Amino acid sequence: MSDNIGNNKRNFLKGAAVLGGVASALGAAVSSRSAFAQTLESGINKDSTLGKILSSGTLRVGYAQTGPFFYKNAKTGDLGGIYFDLATQLAKDMSVKLEFKEVTFQNATIALRRNDYDVFGSALTYTIPRAMAVDYIGPLYEVGSLLMVHKDNAGKFKTLADFNKPSVTFSVVSGGSEEPRIPILFPNAKLITTTGQAVLGAEPVRAKKADVWMSSQVAVQLMAKRTNWAAAFDPQNAIDRRPSSWAVRYGDLEWKNFLDFWAHFVRVNGQTDSLMKHHVDVLSTTT
Repeated sequence: MSDNIGNNKRNFLKGAAVLGGVASALGAAVSSRSAFAQTLESGINKDSTLGKILSSGTLRVGYAQTGPFFYKNAKTGDLGGIYFDLATQLAKDMSVKLEFKEVTFQNATIALRRNDYDVFGSALTYTIPRAMAVDYIGPLYEVGSLLMVHKDNAGKFKTLADFNKPSVTFSVVSGGSEEPRIPILFPNAKLITTTGQAVLGAEPVRAKKADVWMSSQVAVQLMAKRTNWAAAFDPQNAIDRRPSSWAVRYGDLEWKNFLDFWAHFVRVNGQTDSLMKHHVDVLSTTT
């Protein structure tokens, strides 16, 4: 009797191993199809962006460079950043591929509404004009702003009121979230803009063609650490704290709702905070 039981057990385990191997081989082939079939059963509209992403197997993400959220390694050209990592994790969890398209912040909402990508996945800090053009998700994070000056001129600025003068010129990137905020916060100051990556707004300050660069507290802190000419004004006290997140097109509620709760999920489990610490450390030690 015991021999029969032993034989039966060995035969069962052998059969289970064979079935397991077959299942593994088939799993990769059917996973995307079964996942999409499940979405249809769940009631997801196949014509929604979420349905189309799952059907095509590709998530298209637009981005503009602004460290530490989304940036390219200067030596390798590889993408990195807090929101790059989150986009990569999202695509993995959805079992889809990623396609990235780089744009400037000036064209970010235009390209999204033109359907160049499914989501703008860089750090789109909240402004009312942007919110009237595209639908924010989340938010994923909140950031404050800091002011940065040339160290040769740091002695001129003792208080925030010293920046609100007609003799002071601010520099920011065109289309950046700071552009509409500066006339509100510092109505007496002048404003010039640059084009391209957000960090290029600091160049006129380096060249002493402008007095101050306003950007996210992280970007200013990193600039002050990595250069020998920049000085952050009152770096421990950020101003104008606002949500920073991703955006989708208006009217696509299934995609919006899906991303809203996902954003809540990654904040609750601490991913955004841990990724912020990691990428600030990376950029602080990168030359």
